[in-house]
Amino acid sequence: MSFAELIPLSFVEIVGDFALKGFANGGQVHLLFLGVLSYGGVIFFLIKALKGSTVLLVNGGWDGISSLVESAAAFVFLGERFDSACQYFGVLLICVGLYFLKIPWKK
Repeated sequence: MSFAELIPLSFVEIVGDFALKGFANGGQVHLLFLGVLSYGGVIFFLIKALKGSTVLLVNGGWDGISSLVESAAAFVFLGERFDSACQYFGVLLICVGLYFLKIPWKK
């Protein structure tokens, strides 16, 4: 497993999350289908990441990267903001946690 496998997994998850949020708030059926299709992609990329690795490492890396990428996307595209500086510090701690997982850039 590597960052090269976890990053597409996180981006596909974001598409699914944003589409399902749009469906939940607006009821547009095409967003439901996009969300479900995206989660099919999540399964595909998760299987690729799990090959030759542990669930423990893949889950930690995926959660960290997904949290960073999805937070950045929500900040930029949805205009969402945290309520306190402590929450931004939490994002910094996620970066530190990813560093300590020692995930390679390429497999």
